Amino acid sequence: MVKSLITLENEAKKALNGAKNLKELDGFFRVYLGKKGEITLLLKSLTKLTAQERKKQGKGINVLKGKIQQLFKDKTQELKQEEISSNAKGDWLDISIPGIKIKQGNLHPLTQVQRRAQDIFRSMGFAVVKGPEVESEWYNFDALNMPPDHPAREMWDTFWLKQKKRSINTKENFLLRTHTSPLQVRYMQQHNPPLRIIAPGRVFRYEATDANHQINFYQLEGLMIGKNVSVANFRAMIQEFYEKFFSKKIAIRLRPSYFPFTEPSFEVDMTCLVCNGKKCKSCGHSGFMEMMGAGMVHPNVFRAAGYNPKNWQGFAFGMGIDRLAMMKYKVEDIRLFYGKDMRFLTQF
Repeated sequence: MVKSLITLENEAKKALNGAKNLKELDGFFRVYLGKKGEITLLLKSLTKLTAQERKKQGKGINVLKGKIQQLFKDKTQELKQEEISSNAKGDWLDISIPGIKIKQGNLHPLTQVQRRAQDIFRSMGFAVVKGPEVESEWYNFDALNMPPDHPAREMWDTFWLKQKKRSINTKENFLLRTHTSPLQVRYMQQHNPPLRIIAPGRVFRYEATDANHQINFYQLEGLMIGKNVSVANFRAMIQEFYEKFFSKKIAIRLRPSYFPFTEPSFEVDMTCLVCNGKKCKSCGHSGFMEMMGAGMVHPNVFRAAGYNPKNWQGFAFGMGIDRLAMMKYKVEDIRLFYGKDMRFLTQF
């Protein structure tokens, strides 16, 4: 029995020293001092012995129990003190240490470009108008001189919205707008000329994605109507816009083109600022970046909006905000603007 008590004492001391927190200490108590603990069971076993044996062995067990209880009490105080010290250390604040700088967010580069463009056009007397991204077929195509059988509709790959039954009335067929030009008709229906407006917003095209094209992008349309508005007015206006936007002299060129809602129509190019005209993948290795389409508003568009084309004339244009951003920040791939790489997005 003496040897057994010594072994038990050593085991208990080793287990107690190994307890690293109060939870582990509670487990130790159950194993050795609890109702079914080893020392408790030894004391209960004394009832089976004679009075003389019980007296002899009981003394040794009680001495061991006293030692273990005292060691347990000391260990409990030690661990409680360590826990208090740990909590106090965690809550303590050294006000002399420099604080952690809060990370500040920033506007997306396309948002910055759109706001800058809007400010410049406002300085030239243009109002900013916005409208729905889900548009009717009539406003998106028919009112812009593109009836259902017009071949120009093939120029826009379209996301049609699923309907239970295709309506004969094209005003009731809906799609994700392919340009913000419908806002020109909507605005003319509600306002009398003369007028100057721009319509920025997101548009959607079902087309392949590459360094210069995206399935959705941002566009800025413009419209100016008056009695004697001409191409010369457009040329002067857009030259002024580019020079203010890029803060430098910009060379632009107008190329004859075709758009169903303008006549005559032309493309507006500018020297590629990504490569400074040295030819890169952004400009299709031509040295020039196509920036917008423009032209004099077609008489049929005036009629759809309720204007008399004999009394009014004007120009309309549309440019990609993404293209402006590519030129301004010398970005070669449009897809970077729509990625999630914060290293790219936070540098603007």
